[in-house]
Amino acid sequence: MPSSSSQPEASGLTRYVADFIRGTSLKDLPAEVIALGKKSILDGLGLALSGGATPLGGMVKRHFADLNLGAGPSTVIGSHLKIAPRFAAFANGVGIHADDYDDTQLAVATDRVYGLLTHPTAPALPAALAVGEQLNASGAQAMLAYHLGVEVECKIAEAINPRHYQTGFHATATCGPFAAAAASAKLMGLNAEQIARALSIAGSQSAGLRENFGTMTKPFHAGRASESGVAAAQFASYGWTATDKILEAPRGFFSAAGGGYDPNAIDGKLGKPWTMADPGVSIKPHPSGSLTHPGMTEMLRLIRANEIKAKDVVRVRVGTNHNMPNALIHHRPTNELQAKFSMEFCMAILLIEGRAGLAEFTDEVVNRPDVKAMIEKIDFVVDQDAEAAGYHKMTTIIDIALADGRKISGRADFGKGSPANPMSYDEVADKFRENAQYAKFPNAQAEQVVAMVRELDSLPSIAGLMAALTRKAG
Repeated sequence: MPSSSSQPEASGLTRYVADFIRGTSLKDLPAEVIALGKKSILDGLGLALSGGATPLGGMVKRHFADLNLGAGPSTVIGSHLKIAPRFAAFANGVGIHADDYDDTQLAVATDRVYGLLTHPTAPALPAALAVGEQLNASGAQAMLAYHLGVEVECKIAEAINPRHYQTGFHATATCGPFAAAAASAKLMGLNAEQIARALSIAGSQSAGLRENFGTMTKPFHAGRASESGVAAAQFASYGWTATDKILEAPRGFFSAAGGGYDPNAIDGKLGKPWTMADPGVSIKPHPSGSLTHPGMTEMLRLIRANEIKAKDVVRVRVGTNHNMPNALIHHRPTNELQAKFSMEFCMAILLIEGRAGLAEFTDEVVNRPDVKAMIEKIDFVVDQDAEAAGYHKMTTIIDIALADGRKISGRADFGKGSPANPMSYDEVADKFRENAQYAKFPNAQAEQVVAMVRELDSLPSIAGLMAALTRKAG
Protein backbone atom coordinates (compact mmCIF):
# COMPACT_ATOMS: atom_id res chain seq x y z
CA MET A 1 0.00 0.00 0.00
CA PRO A 2 1.34 3.46 -0.81
CA SER A 3 2.56 5.35 2.22
CA SER A 4 3.51 8.61 0.59
CA SER A 5 1.47 11.76 0.32
CA SER A 6 2.56 11.90 -3.33
CA GLN A 7 0.00 9.19 -4.04
CA PRO A 8 -2.38 10.28 -6.85
CA GLU A 9 -5.68 11.39 -5.39
CA ALA A 10 -8.97 9.68 -6.28
CA SER A 11 -10.61 12.65 -7.95
CA GLY A 12 -14.11 13.35 -6.66
CA LEU A 13 -13.85 11.03 -3.64
CA THR A 14 -15.44 13.46 -1.19
CA ARG A 15 -18.30 14.09 -3.61
CA TYR A 16 -18.74 10.33 -4.06
CA VAL A 17 -19.14 9.98 -0.28
CA ALA A 18 -21.59 12.89 -0.20
CA ASP A 19 -23.63 11.41 -3.06
CA PHE A 20 -23.77 8.08 -1.22
CA ILE A 21 -25.09 9.76 1.92
CA ARG A 22 -27.63 11.78 -0.02
CA GLY A 23 -28.84 8.97 -2.27
CA THR A 24 -29.08 6.00 0.10
CA SER A 25 -32.48 5.02 1.50
CA LEU A 26 -33.59 2.44 4.04
CA LYS A 27 -34.51 -0.03 1.28
CA ASP A 28 -30.81 -0.11 0.39
CA LEU A 29 -29.98 -1.62 3.78
CA PRO A 30 -29.93 -5.44 3.72
CA ALA A 31 -32.02 -7.14 6.41
CA GLU A 32 -28.83 -8.55 7.93
CA VAL A 33 -27.37 -5.06 8.32
CA ILE A 34 -30.56 -3.77 9.95
CA ALA A 35 -30.54 -6.65 12.44
CA LEU A 36 -26.87 -6.17 13.27
CA GLY A 37 -27.38 -2.45 13.68
CA LYS A 38 -30.15 -2.97 16.22
CA LYS A 39 -27.73 -4.93 18.42
CA SER A 40 -25.11 -2.19 18.26
CA ILE A 41 -27.70 0.52 18.87
CA LEU A 42 -29.11 -1.26 21.93
CA ASP A 43 -25.56 -1.84 23.16
CA GLY A 44 -24.74 1.85 22.71
CA LEU A 45 -27.82 2.98 24.60
CA GLY A 46 -26.97 0.78 27.57
CA LEU A 47 -23.43 2.11 27.60
CA ALA A 48 -24.70 5.68 27.52
CA LEU A 49 -26.69 4.85 30.66
CA SER A 50 -23.79 3.26 32.54
CA GLY A 51 -21.22 5.74 31.24
CA GLY A 52 -23.40 8.66 32.28
CA ALA A 53 -23.38 7.28 35.83
CA THR A 54 -19.56 7.39 36.03
CA PRO A 55 -17.57 10.37 37.31
CA LEU A 56 -17.14 11.40 33.68
CA GLY A 57 -20.89 11.84 33.34
CA GLY A 58 -20.95 14.08 36.38
CA MET A 59 -18.14 16.24 35.04
CA VAL A 60 -19.87 16.60 31.67
CA LYS A 61 -23.02 17.81 33.41
CA ARG A 62 -20.93 20.20 35.51
CA HIS A 63 -19.44 21.57 32.29
CA PHE A 64 -22.91 22.15 30.88
CA ALA A 65 -23.86 24.01 34.05
CA ASP A 66 -20.75 26.18 33.71
CA LEU A 67 -21.77 27.00 30.14
CA ASN A 68 -25.19 28.21 31.35
CA LEU A 69 -26.89 26.26 28.58
CA GLY A 70 -30.59 26.69 28.20
CA ALA A 71 -33.08 23.92 27.55
CA GLY A 72 -32.98 22.25 24.17
CA PRO A 73 -34.63 19.45 22.19
CA SER A 74 -32.14 16.63 22.67
CA THR A 75 -31.84 14.15 25.55
CA VAL A 76 -28.76 13.45 27.62
CA ILE A 77 -29.41 9.73 28.04
CA GLY A 78 -30.03 8.54 31.57
CA SER A 79 -30.70 12.04 32.90
CA HIS A 80 -33.57 14.52 32.82
CA LEU A 81 -31.51 17.03 30.84
CA LYS A 82 -32.56 18.16 27.37
CA ILE A 83 -30.11 20.50 25.64
CA ALA A 84 -28.87 21.59 22.22
CA PRO A 85 -28.13 18.67 19.84
CA ARG A 86 -24.37 19.18 19.66
CA PHE A 87 -24.02 19.03 23.44
CA ALA A 88 -26.32 16.03 23.79
CA ALA A 89 -24.18 14.29 21.16
CA PHE A 90 -21.06 15.15 23.18
CA ALA A 91 -22.50 13.85 26.45
CA ASN A 92 -23.83 10.63 24.96
CA GLY A 93 -20.64 9.99 22.99
CA VAL A 94 -18.60 10.33 26.18
CA GLY A 95 -21.05 8.05 27.96
CA ILE A 96 -20.93 5.31 25.33
CA HIS A 97 -17.13 5.26 25.35
CA ALA A 98 -16.64 5.95 29.09
CA ASP A 99 -15.99 2.33 30.07
CA ASP A 100 -14.38 1.27 26.77
CA TYR A 101 -17.21 -1.23 26.55
CA ASP A 102 -18.51 -0.21 23.11
CA ASP A 103 -18.38 -1.95 19.74
CA THR A 104 -15.31 -2.08 17.50
CA GLN A 105 -14.73 -2.23 13.76
CA LEU A 106 -12.99 -5.21 12.21
CA ALA A 107 -10.38 -4.76 9.51
CA VAL A 108 -10.37 -6.09 5.95
CA ALA A 109 -6.72 -5.72 4.91
CA THR A 110 -4.08 -7.84 6.64
CA ASP A 111 -1.89 -4.81 7.39
CA ARG A 112 -4.69 -3.18 9.37
CA VAL A 113 -4.81 -3.49 13.13
CA TYR A 114 -7.93 -5.50 13.94
CA GLY A 115 -10.25 -3.76 16.35
CA LEU A 116 -8.19 -0.59 16.30
CA LEU A 117 -9.78 1.16 13.36
CA THR A 118 -12.77 2.76 15.08
CA HIS A 119 -15.43 2.32 17.69
CA PRO A 120 -18.20 2.98 15.15
CA THR A 121 -21.28 3.50 17.31
CA ALA A 122 -19.90 6.03 19.81
CA PRO A 123 -19.63 8.95 17.33
CA ALA A 124 -22.47 7.95 14.97
CA LEU A 125 -25.36 7.05 17.29
CA PRO A 126 -25.35 10.14 19.55
CA ALA A 127 -25.44 12.41 16.50
CA ALA A 128 -28.28 10.46 14.89
CA LEU A 129 -30.31 10.55 18.11
CA ALA A 130 -29.62 14.19 18.97
CA VAL A 131 -30.47 15.56 15.54
CA GLY A 132 -33.21 12.99 15.04
CA GLU A 133 -34.92 14.02 18.27
CA GLN A 134 -34.70 17.68 17.31
CA LEU A 135 -36.36 16.94 13.95
CA ASN A 136 -38.86 14.37 15.29
CA ALA A 137 -37.38 11.71 13.04
CA SER A 138 -38.92 8.28 12.69
CA GLY A 139 -37.11 5.19 13.92
CA ALA A 140 -36.33 4.28 10.31
CA GLN A 141 -34.85 7.71 9.59
CA ALA A 142 -32.66 7.65 12.70
CA MET A 143 -31.55 4.10 11.95
CA LEU A 144 -30.61 4.99 8.36
CA ALA A 145 -28.64 8.02 9.53
CA TYR A 146 -26.81 5.87 12.07
CA HIS A 147 -25.89 3.26 9.46
CA LEU A 148 -24.66 5.88 7.01
CA GLY A 149 -22.47 7.37 9.72
CA VAL A 150 -21.04 3.99 10.65
CA GLU A 151 -20.37 3.04 7.03
CA VAL A 152 -18.62 6.29 6.17
CA GLU A 153 -16.56 6.21 9.36
CA CYS A 154 -15.48 2.60 8.88
CA LYS A 155 -14.54 2.90 5.22
CA ILE A 156 -12.48 6.05 5.93
CA ALA A 157 -10.70 4.22 8.74
CA GLU A 158 -10.06 1.22 6.49
CA ALA A 159 -8.65 3.37 3.72
CA ILE A 160 -6.16 5.56 5.57
CA ASN A 161 -2.58 4.29 5.79
CA PRO A 162 -1.92 2.24 8.95
CA ARG A 163 0.68 4.84 9.91
CA HIS A 164 -2.24 6.98 11.09
CA TYR A 165 -2.93 4.71 14.05
CA GLN A 166 0.55 3.39 14.60
CA THR A 167 2.08 6.84 15.12
CA GLY A 168 -0.48 7.92 17.68
CA PHE A 169 -3.82 9.02 16.22
CA HIS A 170 -6.99 7.61 17.81
CA ALA A 171 -9.15 6.64 14.84
CA THR A 172 -12.46 6.94 16.73
CA ALA A 173 -11.57 10.56 17.37
CA THR A 174 -10.27 11.30 13.87
CA CYS A 175 -12.75 9.37 11.72
CA GLY A 176 -15.68 9.83 14.10
CA PRO A 177 -16.47 13.43 13.07
CA PHE A 178 -17.16 12.18 9.54
CA ALA A 179 -19.64 9.66 10.96
CA ALA A 180 -21.52 12.25 12.95
CA ALA A 181 -21.50 14.70 10.05
CA ALA A 182 -22.90 12.05 7.70
CA ALA A 183 -25.68 11.06 10.12
CA SER A 184 -26.61 14.65 10.92
CA ALA A 185 -26.54 15.82 7.30
CA LYS A 186 -28.80 12.94 6.22
CA LEU A 187 -31.39 13.75 8.87
CA MET A 188 -31.24 17.46 8.03
CA GLY A 189 -31.93 16.70 4.36
CA LEU A 190 -28.83 18.47 3.06
CA ASN A 191 -28.01 18.23 -0.63
CA ALA A 192 -24.81 16.63 -1.89
CA GLU A 193 -22.91 19.91 -2.09
CA GLN A 194 -23.85 20.78 1.49
CA ILE A 195 -22.95 17.28 2.68
CA ALA A 196 -19.51 17.57 1.07
CA ARG A 197 -19.00 20.84 2.91
CA ALA A 198 -20.18 19.24 6.16
CA LEU A 199 -17.60 16.48 5.70
CA SER A 200 -14.93 19.10 5.08
CA ILE A 201 -15.84 21.07 8.19
CA ALA A 202 -15.77 17.81 10.14
CA GLY A 203 -12.36 16.96 8.70
CA SER A 204 -10.89 20.17 10.05
CA GLN A 205 -12.10 19.17 13.52
CA SER A 206 -10.53 15.71 13.36
CA ALA A 207 -8.24 15.18 16.36
CA GLY A 208 -7.33 12.75 19.12
CA LEU A 209 -4.11 11.09 20.33
CA ARG A 210 -3.62 7.59 21.72
CA GLU A 211 -1.23 8.80 24.38
CA ASN A 212 -4.42 9.61 26.29
CA PHE A 213 -5.54 5.96 26.39
CA GLY A 214 -6.22 4.94 29.96
CA THR A 215 -7.44 8.42 30.91
CA MET A 216 -10.74 10.29 30.79
CA THR A 217 -9.63 11.97 27.60
CA LYS A 218 -10.15 8.81 25.53
CA PRO A 219 -13.95 8.94 25.94
CA PHE A 220 -13.73 12.71 25.53
CA HIS A 221 -12.48 11.92 22.01
CA ALA A 222 -15.66 10.04 21.14
CA GLY A 223 -17.92 12.75 22.54
CA ARG A 224 -16.09 15.53 20.79
CA ALA A 225 -16.13 13.59 17.50
CA SER A 226 -19.90 13.29 17.68
CA GLU A 227 -20.35 16.92 18.67
CA SER A 228 -18.01 18.08 15.88
CA GLY A 229 -20.01 16.25 13.23
CA VAL A 230 -23.29 17.72 14.41
CA ALA A 231 -21.82 21.21 14.39
CA ALA A 232 -20.30 20.62 10.94
CA ALA A 233 -23.66 19.71 9.44
CA GLN A 234 -25.32 22.68 11.10
CA PHE A 235 -22.75 25.12 9.76
CA ALA A 236 -22.97 23.58 6.29
CA SER A 237 -26.72 24.13 6.36
CA TYR A 238 -26.15 27.84 7.06
CA GLY A 239 -24.01 28.17 3.93
CA TRP A 240 -20.61 27.97 5.64
CA THR A 241 -17.96 27.33 3.02
CA ALA A 242 -15.33 24.58 2.90
CA THR A 243 -13.35 22.63 0.33
CA ASP A 244 -15.13 20.00 -1.73
CA LYS A 245 -12.23 17.51 -1.56
CA ILE A 246 -11.28 17.20 2.10
CA LEU A 247 -10.57 13.46 1.89
CA GLU A 248 -8.48 13.12 -1.25
CA ALA A 249 -6.63 16.43 -1.63
CA PRO A 250 -2.82 16.57 -1.18
CA ARG A 251 -3.39 18.72 1.91
CA GLY A 252 -6.54 16.86 2.92
CA PHE A 253 -7.36 14.35 5.62
CA PHE A 254 -5.82 11.18 4.20
CA SER A 255 -2.53 12.83 3.29
CA ALA A 256 -2.12 15.01 6.35
CA ALA A 257 -3.23 12.44 8.91
CA GLY A 258 -1.90 9.27 7.33
CA GLY A 259 0.59 10.13 4.65
CA GLY A 260 -1.68 8.52 2.09
CA TYR A 261 -4.49 6.04 1.65
CA ASP A 262 -5.80 3.18 -0.44
CA PRO A 263 -8.48 4.52 -2.81
CA ASN A 264 -9.62 0.95 -3.49
CA ALA A 265 -10.71 0.59 0.12
CA ILE A 266 -13.30 3.37 -0.14
CA ASP A 267 -13.86 4.59 -3.71
CA GLY A 268 -16.90 2.72 -5.01
CA LYS A 269 -17.00 0.59 -1.86
CA LEU A 270 -19.56 2.34 0.35
CA GLY A 271 -22.29 -0.19 1.03
CA LYS A 272 -20.46 -2.71 -1.20
CA PRO A 273 -20.41 -4.50 1.18
CA TRP A 274 -21.69 -2.76 4.30
CA THR A 275 -18.94 -2.93 6.92
CA MET A 276 -21.53 -3.75 9.58
CA ALA A 277 -21.94 -7.14 7.90
CA ASP A 278 -18.57 -7.72 6.22
CA PRO A 279 -16.09 -7.92 7.84
CA GLY A 280 -18.36 -6.91 10.71
CA VAL A 281 -18.38 -5.16 14.06
CA SER A 282 -17.60 -6.73 17.44
CA ILE A 283 -19.69 -6.13 20.56
CA LYS A 284 -17.75 -6.36 23.79
CA PRO A 285 -18.56 -8.73 26.66
CA HIS A 286 -15.98 -7.00 28.90
CA PRO A 287 -15.37 -3.28 29.63
CA SER A 288 -11.79 -3.23 28.37
CA GLY A 289 -9.81 -2.53 25.22
CA SER A 290 -10.90 -4.74 22.32
CA LEU A 291 -7.43 -6.24 21.99
CA THR A 292 -7.83 -7.99 25.35
CA HIS A 293 -10.96 -9.87 24.31
CA PRO A 294 -9.66 -12.90 22.37
CA GLY A 295 -7.28 -13.60 25.22
CA MET A 296 -9.99 -13.10 27.82
CA THR A 297 -12.38 -15.40 25.95
CA GLU A 298 -9.71 -18.09 25.72
CA MET A 299 -8.57 -17.63 29.31
CA LEU A 300 -12.13 -18.10 30.57
CA ARG A 301 -12.44 -21.24 28.46
CA LEU A 302 -9.18 -22.63 29.84
CA ILE A 303 -10.13 -21.80 33.44
CA ARG A 304 -13.48 -23.56 33.13
CA ALA A 305 -12.25 -26.55 31.11
CA ASN A 306 -9.29 -27.24 33.42
CA GLU A 307 -10.71 -26.01 36.76
CA ILE A 308 -7.76 -23.65 37.19
CA LYS A 309 -7.49 -22.02 40.61
CA ALA A 310 -5.64 -18.76 41.12
CA LYS A 311 -3.55 -20.20 43.97
CA ASP A 312 -2.14 -22.88 41.65
CA VAL A 313 -0.87 -20.50 38.95
CA VAL A 314 2.92 -20.23 38.77
CA ARG A 315 3.36 -18.31 35.51
CA VAL A 316 1.33 -17.16 32.51
CA ARG A 317 2.73 -16.19 29.12
CA VAL A 318 0.46 -14.16 26.83
CA GLY A 319 1.81 -13.71 23.29
CA THR A 320 0.40 -11.38 20.61
CA ASN A 321 1.50 -9.41 17.56
CA HIS A 322 3.51 -6.24 18.19
CA ASN A 323 0.60 -3.87 17.60
CA MET A 324 -1.23 -5.10 20.67
CA PRO A 325 1.34 -4.05 23.32
CA ASN A 326 1.49 -0.77 21.43
CA ALA A 327 -2.08 -0.14 22.59
CA LEU A 328 -2.23 -2.18 25.81
CA ILE A 329 0.34 0.08 27.39
CA HIS A 330 -0.39 -0.21 31.12
CA HIS A 331 1.54 -3.22 32.40
CA ARG A 332 1.20 -2.26 36.07
CA PRO A 333 -2.10 -0.37 36.24
CA THR A 334 -2.99 1.73 39.26
CA ASN A 335 -6.58 2.67 38.36
CA GLU A 336 -9.56 1.31 36.47
CA LEU A 337 -8.94 3.32 33.29
CA GLN A 338 -5.40 2.01 32.99
CA ALA A 339 -6.65 -1.51 33.72
CA LYS A 340 -8.80 -1.39 30.58
CA PHE A 341 -5.55 -1.20 28.60
CA SER A 342 -3.65 -3.80 30.60
CA MET A 343 -3.51 -7.36 29.30
CA GLU A 344 -1.90 -8.33 32.60
CA PHE A 345 -4.84 -7.07 34.67
CA CYS A 346 -7.43 -8.62 32.37
CA MET A 347 -5.79 -12.04 32.66
CA ALA A 348 -5.23 -11.66 36.40
CA ILE A 349 -8.77 -10.72 37.29
CA LEU A 350 -10.19 -13.67 35.33
CA LEU A 351 -7.86 -16.05 37.14
CA ILE A 352 -8.87 -14.63 40.52
CA GLU A 353 -12.58 -13.85 40.07
CA GLY A 354 -13.61 -15.85 37.01
CA ARG A 355 -15.31 -12.80 35.56
CA ALA A 356 -14.50 -9.29 34.36
CA GLY A 357 -17.40 -6.85 34.34
CA LEU A 358 -18.00 -3.31 35.49
CA ALA A 359 -17.72 -4.40 39.14
CA GLU A 360 -14.18 -5.69 38.56
CA PHE A 361 -12.90 -2.61 36.75
CA THR A 362 -12.66 -0.31 39.75
CA ASP A 363 -9.73 1.44 41.38
CA GLU A 364 -10.26 -0.62 44.53
CA VAL A 365 -10.05 -3.96 42.72
CA VAL A 366 -7.09 -2.90 40.58
CA ASN A 367 -5.09 -2.06 43.71
CA ARG A 368 -5.94 -5.17 45.72
CA PRO A 369 -2.79 -7.04 46.89
CA ASP A 370 -3.93 -10.35 45.38
CA VAL A 371 -4.55 -8.71 42.01
CA LYS A 372 -1.17 -7.00 42.03
CA ALA A 373 0.52 -10.27 42.97
CA MET A 374 -1.16 -12.14 40.13
CA ILE A 375 -0.20 -9.42 37.63
CA GLU A 376 3.46 -10.07 38.53
CA LYS A 377 3.02 -13.68 37.34
CA ILE A 378 1.91 -12.67 33.84
CA ASP A 379 4.35 -12.04 30.98
CA PHE A 380 2.86 -10.12 28.05
CA VAL A 381 5.17 -10.55 25.05
CA VAL A 382 5.35 -10.37 21.27
CA ASP A 383 4.96 -13.84 19.78
CA GLN A 384 6.19 -14.66 16.28
CA ASP A 385 3.31 -17.05 15.55
CA ALA A 386 0.83 -14.35 16.48
CA GLU A 387 2.78 -11.85 14.40
CA ALA A 388 2.61 -14.14 11.37
CA ALA A 389 -1.18 -14.47 11.68
CA GLY A 390 -1.65 -10.90 10.42
CA TYR A 391 -2.70 -7.68 12.08
CA HIS A 392 -6.31 -7.99 10.96
CA LYS A 393 -6.58 -10.65 13.66
CA MET A 394 -5.99 -10.31 17.40
CA THR A 395 -4.26 -13.67 17.73
CA THR A 396 -3.48 -14.34 21.37
CA ILE A 397 -1.49 -17.37 22.55
CA ILE A 398 -1.71 -18.33 26.22
CA ASP A 399 0.61 -20.70 28.11
CA ILE A 400 -0.15 -21.39 31.77
CA ALA A 401 2.24 -23.17 34.17
CA LEU A 402 0.60 -24.66 37.28
CA ALA A 403 2.09 -25.71 40.61
CA ASP A 404 1.30 -29.39 40.00
CA GLY A 405 3.48 -29.35 36.88
CA ARG A 406 0.70 -29.10 34.35
CA LYS A 407 1.17 -26.79 31.37
CA ILE A 408 -2.04 -25.61 29.72
CA SER A 409 -2.09 -23.74 26.44
CA GLY A 410 -4.67 -22.08 24.23
CA ARG A 411 -4.98 -19.79 21.24
CA ALA A 412 -7.69 -17.46 19.95
CA ASP A 413 -7.93 -15.14 16.97
CA PHE A 414 -11.31 -13.68 17.90
CA GLY A 415 -13.24 -13.07 21.09
CA LYS A 416 -16.84 -13.54 22.16
CA GLY A 417 -18.98 -10.85 20.53
CA SER A 418 -17.04 -10.93 17.27
CA PRO A 419 -18.76 -12.03 14.05
CA ALA A 420 -16.95 -15.36 14.45
CA ASN A 421 -18.58 -15.83 17.88
CA PRO A 422 -21.44 -13.31 17.93
CA MET A 423 -23.72 -12.17 20.70
CA SER A 424 -27.43 -12.59 19.98
CA TYR A 425 -29.93 -9.75 20.43
CA ASP A 426 -31.04 -11.37 23.68
CA GLU A 427 -27.43 -11.56 24.92
CA VAL A 428 -26.95 -7.89 24.06
CA ALA A 429 -30.22 -7.16 25.86
CA ASP A 430 -28.84 -8.86 28.97
CA LYS A 431 -25.73 -6.66 28.76
CA PHE A 432 -28.00 -3.62 28.33
CA ARG A 433 -29.94 -4.60 31.46
CA GLU A 434 -26.71 -4.96 33.45
CA ASN A 435 -25.57 -1.51 32.34
CA ALA A 436 -28.96 -0.03 33.20
CA GLN A 437 -28.83 -1.64 36.64
CA TYR A 438 -25.32 -0.26 37.15
CA ALA A 439 -26.76 3.19 36.47
CA LYS A 440 -29.68 2.48 38.83
CA PHE A 441 -32.04 3.14 35.94
CA PRO A 442 -35.68 2.04 36.33
CA ASN A 443 -36.22 -1.55 35.17
CA ALA A 444 -39.54 -0.81 33.52
CA GLN A 445 -37.99 1.87 31.32
CA ALA A 446 -35.08 -0.40 30.48
CA GLU A 447 -37.49 -3.06 29.25
CA GLN A 448 -39.28 -0.46 27.13
CA VAL A 449 -35.99 0.39 25.44
CA VAL A 450 -35.19 -3.28 24.71
CA ALA A 451 -38.60 -3.72 23.08
CA MET A 452 -38.50 -0.48 21.09
CA VAL A 453 -35.04 -0.99 19.65
CA ARG A 454 -36.08 -4.45 18.48
CA GLU A 455 -38.77 -2.71 16.38
CA LEU A 456 -36.85 0.51 15.74
CA ASP A 457 -37.48 0.63 12.01
CA SER A 458 -41.24 0.56 12.68
CA LEU A 459 -41.38 3.42 15.20
CA PRO A 460 -43.21 6.47 13.80
CA SER A 461 -41.02 8.71 15.97
CA ILE A 462 -37.99 8.25 18.20
CA ALA A 463 -39.62 10.53 20.77
CA GLY A 464 -40.94 7.57 22.73
CA LEU A 465 -37.57 5.86 22.75
CA MET A 466 -35.85 9.00 24.00
CA ALA A 467 -38.53 9.43 26.68
CA ALA A 468 -37.84 5.88 27.85
CA LEU A 469 -34.15 6.80 28.14
CA THR A 470 -34.93 9.86 30.28
CA ARG A 471 -34.58 9.73 34.04
CA LYS A 472 -37.51 11.39 35.71
CA ALA A 473 -36.55 14.56 37.58
CA GLY A 474 -36.81 14.55 41.32
